[in-house]
Amino acid sequence: MMPGVGFPEKLLNEGERVVVSTRTHVKVLIGALFVLLVTVFLAAFVAALVRREVDNEGVETAVGVVVGVVTAVVLVQWVLRPFVRWYTTTYTFTNRRFIQREGFIAKKGRTIPLNRISGVDFEIGVIDRLFGCGTLVVSDASEEGRVPLKDIPNVEQVQRSVAAELHRLSGGGRDDDGT
Repeated sequence: MMPGVGFPEKLLNEGERVVVSTRTHVKVLIGALFVLLVTVFLAAFVAALVRREVDNEGVETAVGVVVGVVTAVVLVQWVLRPFVRWYTTTYTFTNRRFIQREGFIAKKGRTIPLNRISGVDFEIGVIDRLFGCGTLVVSDASEEGRVPLKDIPNVEQVQRSVAAELHRLSGGGRDDDGT
């Protein structure tokens, strides 16, 4: 098994084991980090400017409240939400199925049995190569056909592990438990 995200064993069926469990690369949070830094800087700058330029304590308090509310809204919308989405979205391949789970309060999931997966490919762009990630493309027999999983860390290694499991499942190799 490749190291990665822990997958709750209570969600596995009897005899099922995790082959790969991961989430998207942390690079997807770069924009959120930039928003965090700019927002905190601007909030501190405006607060200092108001404190220096405004003599009326009531106006200073009102501006402080407005700056605080705007800062909180921006941080929740463009920092906290992307982080929670990143943290709660996982992609797991077991020896029997592919499982995509996302959500913290409202959850959403998708499962594809491995025997329905016809191929697993990867694509790595220039920026992806710099970050050591890429897009894993899972092809199956459904109407949707292709499921692209973007920004997967170590995508080539993940593709090899999943392809080996597909090969084993198709009868090209045997597992430790004889299946």
